[in-house]
Amino acid sequence: MKPLRRVPLLALLALTSCGIPATGVVEAGGPASGSPPLTRVYFVEGGSLVAVPRTTEEPGEPEAALRLLMAGPLTGEGGTDGLATEVPGLATSAALPTATPDVPGEPSLGAPAVTARGDTMTIRFPPGTDGLSDLGARQVLCTAAAAYRLTRPSLQTVTAEVTDGAGRLVRGSDESCPRS
Repeated sequence: MKPLRRVPLLALLALTSCGIPATGVVEAGGPASGSPPLTRVYFVEGGSLVAVPRTTEEPGEPEAALRLLMAGPLTGEGGTDGLATEVPGLATSAALPTATPDVPGEPSLGAPAVTARGDTMTIRFPPGTDGLSDLGARQVLCTAAAAYRLTRPSLQTVTAEVTDGAGRLVRGSDESCPRS
């Protein structure tokens, strides 16, 4: 009878003494994935918005998605008509900075500033940048909201106020944004 009582004790000792120390979660970089993160950027094709997947280094960040939008469509994107944009970009081919070297955190000329709280965001272009058409404002709203939702998938609707460089304010939500 004694040998049978020792079996559970020996099994317990074998499991607890395997030499692997107990640890918590060990952070080792980004998620294990073979594909880079994508965000939807909205361009215009045939007078309508079209969502285009773009690789991003900053998933969930509206500012990063707006930089992709302001860079314009890539050659070969879209259907037979190609893609266009009604959002003014920078006059340079350089990447759009999010701050000036002298004033960290302040948007540079042409770069929109985005503030988000919960399901609401404000997007402001610096004074003096070109104004936006209604379709251009929707491009901005849809692109920023799609990026924001990447890390907040439980949001039902994202509402936004877009103020262009001329001070024109456009309010809307992402309910009417194409999803594909």
